[in-house]
Formats: sequence, C-alpha cells, structure tokens
Amino acid sequence: MTHIPLDYETMRLVWWALLGILLIGFAVMDGYDLGVGTLLPFAARTDEERRILINLVGPTWEGNQVWLVLGGGAVFAAWPALYAASFSGFYLAMIAILLALILRPVGFKFRGKVKDPRWRETWDWALFVGGFVPALIAGVAVGNVLLGVPFGLDATLRASYSGSFFGLLSPFALLAGLVSVGMCVAQGAAVIAARCEGPVAARARLYGGRAALLTAALFALGGLWVAFGLEGYVVISAQDMAAPSNPLGKTVAREAGAWVANYGRHPWMLIAPALGLLGSLAGFAGLRLGLKVPTILATSAAIFGIISTAGLSLFPFLLPSSSTPNASLTVWDASSSHLTLFVMLIATAVFLPLILLYTTWVYRVMRGPVTAASIGRNPNAY
Repeated sequence: MTHIPLDYETMRLVWWALLGILLIGFAVMDGYDLGVGTLLPFAARTDEERRILINLVGPTWEGNQVWLVLGGGAVFAAWPALYAASFSGFYLAMIAILLALILRPVGFKFRGKVKDPRWRETWDWALFVGGFVPALIAGVAVGNVLLGVPFGLDATLRASYSGSFFGLLSPFALLAGLVSVGMCVAQGAAVIAARCEGPVAARARLYGGRAALLTAALFALGGLWVAFGLEGYVVISAQDMAAPSNPLGKTVAREAGAWVANYGRHPWMLIAPALGLLGSLAGFAGLRLGLKVPTILATSAAIFGIISTAGLSLFPFLLPSSSTPNASLTVWDASSSHLTLFVMLIATAVFLPLILLYTTWVYRVMRGPVTAASIGRNPNAY
C-alpha cells in the first residue's frame, strides 16, 4: 500500500484550507475586476474615461479568472459530494453567473467596434452586469450555505435538490450578497484610485469609500443576525475523522447560535471577523486619504477576513442541508479518497507557486498608471 506522509484527517484539513485560499484568491484578484465593472458607469462619465477603466482590467482579467477555475477544479476533485450537491442545487444561479461573466469578454471586444455612443453605452452597462451580478450571486450563495440548502441524499449518495431559484433570495442571503458586492466595489475602487488619475480616481475614491463603509456595516449586521437570529448546525453523534466518506453516517441537529460556537472554543478565530471589519474601515480611510498600496492591502485584508469568517463559522460543515440535516456535508465525510487528496496536493505544490510567480510577473510588467495618454500610445488598447 502506498505510504502517504499525512494522515487522512490532516489531508482533509489541508484541502479545506486550500479551498478557502482559492476562494480568497479569486475574490481578491478577480474581485477587483468585478468591482471595476460595477463602478464603470459611475466612476467614468465620458468615453475616454471608460476606456481608461476597461484598459485597467483588460490585460489581466483572464489571468485573474484562473483562481475561479482552480476553485471549481478543487471542489470537483477534492470534494465530489459538495460539487454534486451544490452544482445541482445552485444550477440556475451558476448559469446566471456564467452568462454575466460571458458579457465581460464580449463587452471588451465589441464595445470599440462601433463609434456610436449608444452602442458603447449599451456595452458599458453590459460590463456593469458582468461585474455586479457575479459578485451579488456569489454572496447570495454563501448566505444560503449559512441558512442551509434544501437537498437530500439517497442510499447511493445521489443528491436531490428541492428548492427553487427565487427561494435562494431570502433577506439574509441578499444581505450576504450586498456584502460581497460592497467588498468587490471597494477593492475595485482601491485599484482605480491607485492606478488612475484625475476625475476617475476621485470618483472611485468617493464611491469606493461608501462601499467600504457599507461593507463594514452590513458585515457587522450579518454577524449579529447569525449570532442571534439564525439556527446553525451541529454534529451530535460521534464522527470518525479518518473514516471513508459517507455523509449519511452521522446525526445533525439545528441549534441557535451554533455558527458562533467555534469562536468560543477557539478565540483566535475572532481574528477573521475583526480583520473583515477593520480592513473595510481601513479601506475607507485609505480612500479618503488618497493612499494607494495601503488601501489595496486593507481592502484585500477585508476580503480575506470576510470569507474566512464564513468558513470558520461553518466548520466542519461544507454544505448543511435544511431539509435533511443528517445528509449535511462536512469536511470529514465529503472528501475524495486519501490517495486522491495526496496526489492532488503534490500537483498543487508544483503548479500553485508557478501561477503565483507568473501572476506577480504579469502585474510587474503591467504596473504604472493607466491614462488617456498611455492608451493613445498602445495600439492594442481597447
């Protein structure tokens, strides 16, 4: 039998952490693209100003979406039960995200083909949809995970979903969606303010500051709602953390305040919500003061803290079931085999550093302000 240096329990924890890192990487890197798209009709008023913002994200948005591909691949390979249940339950929501994301490359390419202002404005609003809708729906999805998703498993572990698309749009889920939009807009505004000049940067600081404050307020409201207004989920039976995956081998109960129990057991976890709140407030201050790199670091820290808060609150759950709580998926019963996780970890140890190095090199090459003059000198500009 192949010797694997890390035991099954540790390997599952490693892949839970890696999934979180990939989601955070996507939110930080592609989140600023979504934020810039959302701000496009508001931070930029003229055709020239909108071209500046489009060329700010145009050279790098495809590379940033690698994090989304990696996250989807990690769920598919490391957490197949989670992939099956979530992709079937959130099917229409994911289709809406994909259709919105498709508008982005089409908008970039088609916008400049015709000089008619109405044509270009139409594509500007398409780029707004391509930024706003994915950010909103991603947050709504996280909100629904905290609420519990109505799915069940049969004896063969085949998932069945009993909810509807509009059933996902509950008040708490929409609140989570607005938190997601706010943090992406703040991230996008921080990048615009750092790399653009003049009225565009000034408007980005104004709208981004408002978004950062809104993110902090809604995140705090969401935390209070989770602590005092939502039932969480807790495993009340013994669970073997190194046993083969079988989500039906446990008993789960719903309890008030269960989602904040981890913070009582492990106070160090409070770093995550504190980072989400303080990072948003620091981002607001940085935008108001005209700081550049510190503001990007602050808004990135806010994203890290907000997503980490959701993951740490849910742990060990990956996808709780509101209709059949015992079928809820956890870190200990929804993963691939020990050997599969190990082989994937080796591949990740090789390719993830390469992706990070390449991304760093790209941003170094593309550094510097994006202005009307720089666009005029670039024959490949959008």
